[in-house]
Amino acid sequence: MRRFLILAHRVPVSGEFTLNDLAGGAGRMDEIARAVSTGFTLSNDLRRDTEITVLCCAEPPPSARRIDLDGSRLRYLNPDERSTAALLKNALVRSRTLDRDLEASPGLKVGPADPLGLLAEFLRRPGAVWLTEGGVPLRDWAGAGGEIAAVVSDPYDPSETERAVAVASGAPFVAVGPRSLRTSQVLDLVHHELDEREAGGARRPA
Repeated sequence: MRRFLILAHRVPVSGEFTLNDLAGGAGRMDEIARAVSTGFTLSNDLRRDTEITVLCCAEPPPSARRIDLDGSRLRYLNPDERSTAALLKNALVRSRTLDRDLEASPGLKVGPADPLGLLAEFLRRPGAVWLTEGGVPLRDWAGAGGEIAAVVSDPYDPSETERAVAVASGAPFVAVGPRSLRTSQVLDLVHHELDEREAGGARRPA
């Protein structure tokens, strides 16, 4: 399985934003939606071996929200960021008065979250890594039997508390390249590397 946790630091957890201002008032939901779309979509299909969690942590518990997307069951996901943003927005709107999980659409579950607890739990999964510039090159990361559980931030830097959780977990910091890239580009490059490994076309770490 390929699992990704996307930190969404400024997306309104209530879903109260307009699709006409995804890069502004929606807290860079444009990039979150683009990353979700990139993480799942192929030319004519979806990646069924992929799961993505969007952690909306602009507010503390109990307002914080997690959106879990399961590629094996996911439906209604299109390649464009606007319709993906609408899918995520609808989930947040439907969840804002609930204290329990809700399946907002097939393969998409939304519910309350403890951001730091969820982050720590995710980083204990097999193949856990934190994707950031300055880390070990992805091509040199040995992996965990084909499993990856990768944390990646939105366009805003992780908080010091989030970094402390990452350090305490012992998960390696891994980089897809020497430069700071968009969240969606990072997911694309991770998929490319793992696709190459599965096909036997990439240099495998010793």
